[in-house]
Amino acid sequence: MQLIDWIVLSMYFLVLVAIGLNAFRKVKNSADFFTAGGKLPWWLSGVSHHVSGYSGAVFVAYAGIAYTNGFSLYIWWACGVGLATLLAALWIAPRWAKLRIKTGIQSPTEYLLARYNLTTQQIIAWSGAIIKVFDVGGKLAAIAVLLNIFTGSSLTLGILMAGGVSLLYITIGGLWADVWNDFAQFVIQLFAGITMFVMILMKLGDGVSGIFTLWDRLPETNSHLFNDPYTPTFALGMLFINFFSYSGGTWNLATRFISSSSGSEARKAGILSSILYFIWPLFLLFPMFAAPIFFKDLADPTLSYGMMAIKFLPVGLLGLVLASMFANTLSMTASDSNTVSAVITRDILPVVFHRIRKFTPKRTLVLARLTTFSFTVLTIIAAINSRHFGGVFGLIVSWFASLLGPIAIPMILGLLPMFKRCGSKAALVSIFGGLLAFAITKIIPDFSLATEVAAPMLTSLILYILTGYLIKNQESVEVNTLLASLNEKAN
Repeated sequence: MQLIDWIVLSMYFLVLVAIGLNAFRKVKNSADFFTAGGKLPWWLSGVSHHVSGYSGAVFVAYAGIAYTNGFSLYIWWACGVGLATLLAALWIAPRWAKLRIKTGIQSPTEYLLARYNLTTQQIIAWSGAIIKVFDVGGKLAAIAVLLNIFTGSSLTLGILMAGGVSLLYITIGGLWADVWNDFAQFVIQLFAGITMFVMILMKLGDGVSGIFTLWDRLPETNSHLFNDPYTPTFALGMLFINFFSYSGGTWNLATRFISSSSGSEARKAGILSSILYFIWPLFLLFPMFAAPIFFKDLADPTLSYGMMAIKFLPVGLLGLVLASMFANTLSMTASDSNTVSAVITRDILPVVFHRIRKFTPKRTLVLARLTTFSFTVLTIIAAINSRHFGGVFGLIVSWFASLLGPIAIPMILGLLPMFKRCGSKAALVSIFGGLLAFAITKIIPDFSLATEVAAPMLTSLILYILTGYLIKNQESVEVNTLLASLNEKAN
């Protein structure tokens, strides 16, 4: 990192502060803070949904996978997420927007009280908030690894820097600050990513044809669509998980749909995000695929992308690429903090402390900022201790992806009329059954990666459906009316 690189990175931080201060003026109450008042345009929501779907972990954990396993990463990750998001856009996204319009929800778990009962809502809210501490902690740890490569700073210092910046602007500006940062960082990422793509293509020396001849210079398995342990079974398992995740099981992604002005706007946002997932990773991942040509037999493949950037990018652009990586992580961690604080503020704290229900809008907004601050501090602590959970990849895939299912199944399927018979008993059985499956895969070490990741969610799905149809659930007129209204074709 040269002086000009530091200047570029500092300018990015100043842009973040400016975005936060500008958003601060738009935030008058908790609805503005958590859902942007339901006024997000579809193009901004779509870009934000896309950007919030991945973080600096792509440049660390996934860069290591691209180095060792090649093109299969694009198949099981980018294509899988793109297809999952498309399905989510068509079936689920409009329902989230309609929920806000019809019931006034500000958090993804708020509707669970009416759909199931208080016990189910609280279990999902508490479980999801705790799981998110690990997920966001993994992403902060990822950006710290990149900072270590670029600047030589310690991992702890990098985590504190990334977490501190995220904490500052999201606490000030809420969702408006988050989505505008997403848009700004996507512009930065486009410029930095295309620059990196062109530089690597030039270094390969074959012109545009290098996109195809590249694979002849790599191990044969790197060009395979599937590469052990990322088998077709693993890809199907991740597609299954990603559908529930990008439908809104990952709460910050649900917020992008909830904050849309109508069901049709939410659908368009999801389709835009899906298209970006199919196209943009082809450019973003290309330098990662090429890394083994320039750095053979790396002891730690997760360092490959950072080493490529240091070696090939000219002065100034290195700071831009680091800013892009920083932005990737901060957009996701900030959106997670905002959404989880909505769940804590709207669904958890009022149950624990009943007087909160009588708070004025001004006091509720103060509480929202306080919970956002507190949650972010917890994620920083988790990031500092990430090595105890299997590192960055372990936190994000082995822990978060595996634990997502037990809470996502009742949330997403609960929006669909065809599962109206699945009440609170089905939800609770599926949650605890999925958590038990997760525990078993951790205790018994002989499961494949595909089984470890998919078993908890598959268990939850089967138990949710079977329990709903085998155990008689007293149908509620209110629930039937709610689900029917979400199924209406009108906006």
